[in-house]
Amino acid sequence: MTVYRQSLGGHTFEFSGLVDLMARATPARSGDELAGCAAHNDTERAAARWALAEVPLTTFLTDLVVPYDTDEVTRLIIDGHDAAAFAPIAHLTVGGLRDWLLATVAEPDAGTVLASVARGLTPEMVAAVSKVMRNQDLIAVAAATRVTTAFRTTIGLPGTLCTRLQPNHPTDDPLGIAAATLDGLLLGCGDAVIGVNPATDSPQATSDLLHLLDDIRLRYDIPVQSCVLSHITTTIGLIEAGAPVDLVFQSVAGTEGANRGFGVDLALLREGRDAGRSLQRGTVGDNVMYLETGQGSALSADAHIGTGGRPVDQQTLEARAYAVARELDPLLINTVVGFIGPEYLYDGKQIIRAGLEDHFCGTLLGLPMGVDVCYTNHADADQDDMDTLLTLLCAAGVSFVITVPGADDVMLGYQSLSFHDALYARRVSGLTPAPEFAAWLARVGMLDDTGRILAMAPEASPLRALTDRMTP
Repeated sequence: MTVYRQSLGGHTFEFSGLVDLMARATPARSGDELAGCAAHNDTERAAARWALAEVPLTTFLTDLVVPYDTDEVTRLIIDGHDAAAFAPIAHLTVGGLRDWLLATVAEPDAGTVLASVARGLTPEMVAAVSKVMRNQDLIAVAAATRVTTAFRTTIGLPGTLCTRLQPNHPTDDPLGIAAATLDGLLLGCGDAVIGVNPATDSPQATSDLLHLLDDIRLRYDIPVQSCVLSHITTTIGLIEAGAPVDLVFQSVAGTEGANRGFGVDLALLREGRDAGRSLQRGTVGDNVMYLETGQGSALSADAHIGTGGRPVDQQTLEARAYAVARELDPLLINTVVGFIGPEYLYDGKQIIRAGLEDHFCGTLLGLPMGVDVCYTNHADADQDDMDTLLTLLCAAGVSFVITVPGADDVMLGYQSLSFHDALYARRVSGLTPAPEFAAWLARVGMLDDTGRILAMAPEASPLRALTDRMTP
C-alpha cells in the first residue's frame, strides 16, 4: 500500500493508500463524516488535494479502490477500459488532467476531443479530478461535453433542456395521475419522459399505469416516452406479458454489494435492456434504459468498504455507478442528488456541489446526465438553493431535470422542481424542449411565435378540450 505524504501549514499529513487519499480530498459532506472517512479539517483536505493532484492517472488502473476479485463493478471498469482512448492522456497526473480539460474546453472542437477520451477514463479518474476542481471548472467542462440519446425524442442536443414529468400519487389514483400529467403537458414538460414512481410494486398496478400513460400518448399523438419506475424484474415480466413498456427503469449503485441491495446484478440489468429493445417501440432511437443513482446509496446499504477495509467516499462510489450505466447505453440517467437526506448531503451548499460533481462526472464519462434537483424537508436547504443549482446546471448543459406539480412530491415526500421552474430555466438560459416535443407543442397550439409556452391552451387544442372535461 502506497502511503501519500504532503506538508502544509508546518505539518506533514499522511494518507494510507489511494482510498484514504481520495476520501480526505473530497469537499466536506455529512455522508463521509458518517462513514468516518472525511478529512478532519480544511487544512488536511487541502493537503490531500495537493497530494492527489500529483497521482498519475495510470495509478488508477492498478491501485483499485474496490478489489477486483470481489466486485463485478470493478471488473467491468478494468476489463472494459479502452487503452487506445486513454493513450492521449495516459502521461498525465490528476492535476494534469484538470489542466488538460480546462485547456481543451477553450478550443472550438472541445466536444469532439472530450468524447474521444471518454472510454479511456475510469470513474475513479474522473472522481479524482473533480475533487481538485472548483465549481466553475466543473461547469465549464461539462458545458463543452454533449451526449445525445434517443427513443421518441432526442435527449441532450445543444440548446435544449428536457424534463421528466413526474405525476406521482400516494395511492396511484388514475385520475390524479392523469390530472398531474395534463398539468405538466400544459406547461411544456415531459419531453424526457413521463415517469411515475408507483406506490407499490404490484405487477397489476404497474401494468394499469403503463396502459394509462400509453393511452394518453396515443390519444394526443405525443412524441414522448413513458416509464413506471417499478423494479426491473417486474418490468421484464410485464414485457413478457405484452404490456406497453417504453423504458426499463432501475436504480443502480457503484459496488456489487450496493446493487445486490437493489436486487440486481449486471446480468439482470443487461437482460432488462435486451427485453426493452426487443419491443422496438422507439421511433428515433433505441436507447431503452432509465437509470437513477445518488450519493450515499452504497453507504446506506453498508456496501461502501473498499481496498484495505477502508470506507470509500460517497462521491467516488457514485462515479462508479456511472460505469454500470455506461454499460447499459441508457436513454436517461439522473442523480437524485438530495433525496437520501441530510445524513449524506447536509445542506444546500453540499447538495449544490454534489449536483455539479455528479453531472460533470457522468457527462465526462459519456452519459446523458440529468439531475433531480431536490432536497428532503429535514435538510438544511430550501427552494432558493434549488433555484441556484438549477441555474448552474443549465449553464453546465444538463440533459434533463425532474419536475413535479408545485415542486412538492406528495407521494415520495420530498421537494423537487415545479413545472414552472422548467419554464424559468428555459427562458433565462435560452433553451428549448427536445425538437420532436417542441414540434408537437407547436402543432397543438401551445407555443407562441417566439417559442414560449402559452399561458392557456387555445380553444382548438385537444389539450384544452381535455382540460374542460376534467374541470369539476
